[in-house]
Amino acid sequence: MASVSASHLEAASTLAVVVSSNEPLLFLTDDLRIIVVSASFCRTFQIDPATVSGKLLSEIGTGEWDMPKLNSLLKATAAGSAKIEAYEIDLKRAGQKTRQLVVNARVLEDGDPDRIRLLLAVADVTDARAEARQKDDLIRDKAILMQEVQHRVANSLQIIASVLMQSARRVQSEEARGHLHDAHNRVMSIAAVQRHLAQSGVENVSLRTYFTQLSESLGASMISDRDRLSIVVSVDDSVVKSDISISLGLIVTELVINALKHAFPQERSGKISVDYRSQGQDWTLSVSDDGIGMGDSDTKAGLGTGIVEALARNLQSDISVTDADPGTLVSVRHLADVIDNVPAAA
Repeated sequence: MASVSASHLEAASTLAVVVSSNEPLLFLTDDLRIIVVSASFCRTFQIDPATVSGKLLSEIGTGEWDMPKLNSLLKATAAGSAKIEAYEIDLKRAGQKTRQLVVNARVLEDGDPDRIRLLLAVADVTDARAEARQKDDLIRDKAILMQEVQHRVANSLQIIASVLMQSARRVQSEEARGHLHDAHNRVMSIAAVQRHLAQSGVENVSLRTYFTQLSESLGASMISDRDRLSIVVSVDDSVVKSDISISLGLIVTELVINALKHAFPQERSGKISVDYRSQGQDWTLSVSDDGIGMGDSDTKAGLGTGIVEALARNLQSDISVTDADPGTLVSVRHLADVIDNVPAAA
């Protein structure tokens, strides 16, 4: 008698859990007749709770739950020959939008070992799926728009660079011509990264590809004899945000221009090296040459130097200029630990 009472208590407990559940649940017999459903199920699918008890699953509502394939799977689950996990179905009701459902079912003990009971859980994922699709569409549209903007910016920069070059050809002053050439190369530095972004359609930039393209552009516009002067790029696999890459590219542009102007006078032959290495948040960008060295090279004067210093400050990095013997080495170094440990201003 005690075992029977315990069995009944366990069965009552199961029914109470199902009825009070915040999730849409159905407690079924092995022939898919409804024992009890949760209030959440009735609210979600607009079914009168008083009409469901004792009915077959296929009979509730206006017949929308009469799904032969689902019924077959449920009976197979009750027999132990199948399992329903995250099974997707469409709930179709007259005059209403089709709902996308995900169902899970398992055999559940109700306290009577001679009876088989099924617990069916139903989740309406229609809105979640719609939101996910909308989000994917927005991300795709944003990517297309960004790529188009970058493409237009790159084209505009090319036009500006062409105008600067045409102006340089027309002016009589050698000094003005030099300034226009420098401005042209600065614009081309930004255009190179914009072109890379437009082609790749991403917001991150591979510095090896970017610096190689940039150096080729600078060489094409400033080196007339490739057998005499060359620019060599050595960069690891670092990838940075586009705004960071633009600042680094402008630094490279200024330092390479400075080396081409001052390190190789009187048709002297030589090489300029661009190197970038990173480890974690730390990185070092260096531009070196094997020219005449610091004695005759004015590396700390002019607009270019001011641009490099401003960009380095913006990147929270330090600049060092050393004698490379032969030539000059300019390094821009960012150390995250040093920045993190700088005491706050009083």
